[in-house]
Amino acid sequence: MRIPFTDPLSCPTIIPSAARTFEGALTALRNFFLFPPPNGLPQSTVILSGAGLSVASGLADYRGVNGTYRVNKTYRPIYYHEFLASHDARKRYWARSFLGWTALHKAQPNASHYAVRDLGNLGLISSVITQNVDSFHTRTHPHLSTLELHGYLRSTVCTSCWHEFPRDVFQDELARLNPIWATFLSETVASGVLDTEDPNERRARGIRMNPDGDVDVPNAPYTTFRYPACPKCLVSPPSEAVVAVDSDGAWNPTSNAGVLKPAVVMFGESINASVKNAAEEAIDRAGKLLVLATSLATYSAWRLAKRAMDRGMPLAIVNLGGVRGEDVFFAQLDPQQPGNQGVRIDMSTESLLPALVQELRRSGLKENDSGTTTMPSQSGNAGVF
Repeated sequence: MRIPFTDPLSCPTIIPSAARTFEGALTALRNFFLFPPPNGLPQSTVILSGAGLSVASGLADYRGVNGTYRVNKTYRPIYYHEFLASHDARKRYWARSFLGWTALHKAQPNASHYAVRDLGNLGLISSVITQNVDSFHTRTHPHLSTLELHGYLRSTVCTSCWHEFPRDVFQDELARLNPIWATFLSETVASGVLDTEDPNERRARGIRMNPDGDVDVPNAPYTTFRYPACPKCLVSPPSEAVVAVDSDGAWNPTSNAGVLKPAVVMFGESINASVKNAAEEAIDRAGKLLVLATSLATYSAWRLAKRAMDRGMPLAIVNLGGVRGEDVFFAQLDPQQPGNQGVRIDMSTESLLPALVQELRRSGLKENDSGTTTMPSQSGNAGVF
């Protein structure tokens, strides 16, 4: 289950101690990749990434320097049971998501994502497990196996029939059902407020950007917002279900089915068993784990790092700030070992990962060109509403 960890995080202990400098960090990560793992484990590395990886793309994270939990002390994400139970909660969620989708949709992968691609092309990465829902990994390295642990925002899914629909088509339907909101969004986009990465500037202009495409406009009339029903359930309702819409096609509260949600694992929602099993198998097939830009505050991610440690896999963690229970991962590690046994670095990935790729190329590793990167087409679902 995806549950946020709210306890304070301790300051990181840098391992090896030389990794306090940029060059020392590069050397430690180089050793982490090039030394063989212990006990006959596979040479390959699995990556576990988090929200901090996308901050350089202009997206908000939870616990970073300008993370939502730091700059917006009253922020509380919606929970799955609230979304299912309350029509008003869904109005509020979809209104805020409607405003946030434009910025999220036009955001682009950054140097960290492309460095992950390059590490894969160098033959060092077996797979990627990401907590991120922005689809940047699948866009930058479609040929490198990527498991989206918490789902993805590029689609919506029906909570009754579990059929998926593309989010951009859903966005157009929200605009049609809410013309006043659509006008407000157009004016907001034109003002440039969604383009600034400075949270203080956004707040000064009446906007709060939260993770996962959530935009809060204080005192906004969320109760006026409307959202569509599942088009599949509307035509063919599940057994004993009622799916009704108003004259414009908006979901009617007399319904008891046909509710669409983002295709993400919301807080308080359980991860699909097949995804959970696939993540565990990815850990078990690799010999090392590289944790990037996450505090592992969500237990679904933390347990994967713990699984890797229990298998005897060397762990490298690159994250600005503390990590949940990181003393568990490094308690028995010699802080002076050169990085082959484990690494803990308190730095941003934005500069470090591209430099690491260059360092590994200088070590004689050759890159295999895996072709151009393209986003899978979902045009076949166009017009579903």
